[in-house]
Parts: sequence; C-alpha cells; structure tokens
Amino acid sequence: MHTQHTACLGGGVIGASWAALFLASGRSVAMYDPAPDAELKVRAYVEMAWPAMVELGLAEQGTPDAITFCRDAASAVAGAGFVQENVPERLEIKHAIFSEIEPSLAPDAIVASSASGLTLSQMQRGWKNPARFVLGHPFNPPHLIPLVEVLGNDKTDNGVVEAAQGFYESLGKTTIRVNKEVPGHVANRLQAAIWREAIHLVTSGVASVEDVDKAVWAGPGLRWAAMGPTMLFNLGAAEGGLQAFCDHFSHTFNGWWDDLGDVHLDDDVTRQLVDGVEAEARGKSPAELSRQRDAMIVALQKSVAGLR
Repeated sequence: MHTQHTACLGGGVIGASWAALFLASGRSVAMYDPAPDAELKVRAYVEMAWPAMVELGLAEQGTPDAITFCRDAASAVAGAGFVQENVPERLEIKHAIFSEIEPSLAPDAIVASSASGLTLSQMQRGWKNPARFVLGHPFNPPHLIPLVEVLGNDKTDNGVVEAAQGFYESLGKTTIRVNKEVPGHVANRLQAAIWREAIHLVTSGVASVEDVDKAVWAGPGLRWAAMGPTMLFNLGAAEGGLQAFCDHFSHTFNGWWDDLGDVHLDDDVTRQLVDGVEAEARGKSPAELSRQRDAMIVALQKSVAGLR
C-alpha cells in the first residue's frame, strides 16, 4: 500500500483537520467537498492548525500547499493509497459516495470512515465489496488528539485493519483495535457515561455546570491524561495492586453505581446546560474557547512527549 498520496472526502472540521495532519506528514491530499466555499474554509483551517503541528514536531516534512480540490469524489480518490471519509453521518449520503468512489479506487487503497455514530456493518451496505473499508474514528480535532479507533469485521480482508493502524501510527497517532461492533465505539461511550453523570449532578442540584467541569479537569482528568482508569486504580492500592483495590472498595463502588443518575437530553435539561456553559464561558466566543483548548492540548502533548 502506497500512502504518499491521500484523499479526504468531506471538508468540515474533521475532514479539514485530517487533511492538515496528512499534509504535515509530508503527504499530498486530494480533497472533495461539494460546498461552494469548501476550498476557502479548508485552506483557512489548515493555516490555523499548522502552527500547533509545527510546535508538536508533526510538520517537519510537509507543506500546506500539497492539497488539491476536486470536482467530484471519484476524481479525488483516483491514485490515492489511503482515503479518509468524513461526509455527514447519514447512511444515504455515505452509501452514495461509496458507490461513486468504488470504481475509481486503486486495488490496494484503504478507505476509512471517521463515523462516530454509525456502525461499520451499516456503512458496508453501500459497497459492492467492502473488503478494504474500515472504521477509522478520530477524536476532535484529529490533528491534535492522538486517538484513532480502528475496526474491521468478517467482511474485511486480512491485514487491512493492521495496515490502517500502521498508516495512522506513521502520523503519530495512537490506535486502538475495536474488537466488537457497538454504537459509539469505545471512547464516545466512555464520554457519554461521564457526561450522563455530569448532567445528573447538575439537574439534581449537586453542583453547577462550571463546578462539575472543574471537578473533571482539576481532578481525575489530569490523571486520565497520564493513564487509563483501571491502571490508575491498580496504582491506588500501592503494592496490593488492583486486587487489593477491588477488595477494599468494591462495596463503595457498587453503592455509587447503584446511585448514578439516568438522564435524557430534553428541552429543559438542555436549557439548564446551555445557561450553565454560557455562565462558565464568561463572554468568550466559541472561537476563543477553541483556541484556548487547542493551546492547552498542545502544552499537554509537549509535556508528556517521551514519557510513555
């Protein structure tokens, strides 16, 4: 598989971020997005993302100019060794674009979908032969967050998942192998579980939106940036390890789990959250907050570089 030339289908935030990372790695990118202002927006995003990738050492080989914009999806994928699909998460749109590109793909090309809400088996129905199609789900923004979740199944050719993981890891990504298809994959389900309890704490009056957010970033969030929760609890009982931790705290955790909330995002809950996050933002625009987020992510990435 030759991956020096890549393609991105869909130029929204995720597609533009992937394109920026592919370019930074020294690869060329063919981009397709039907929106009339897609080229302007993608180029602006790449320009915005470039300094952070330079700071992280991810852009030593590339140039933001190695991108072309194509009139249709079939033209974009022609000659590409790796295709990242990022079109809207509606099956009819994805199936249509898969049908369009399949005749134009190189025989050894891999197509990976960034889909977060759709399953691989749902998307495979848009292919005559889905053997080289996988899930390659990133975390937003892909040019800064290392995680990519990769999934194939019994319709995927041998070695394709491993090749996709190898490609992503050559970009500096951290991949995980999803062994069983579930809605939301792995990381989004973890996010959903944490957010559900965060919402419950707000709606039941335990704490404000801002204080619940603080409880995450000033508390366990710092530890989670270093290690996952199970390994951290393994360290929580010193030499006794996870067995000693579970022996000591099983009753406590079982009680907490029994008391966790069951919430739904209806209009009233959404309004309470929106009011809370607006108060937390203190007048900062989404663009300002995004810049703050990205600067902190870059700083965190730099601080732990070489420690893993």
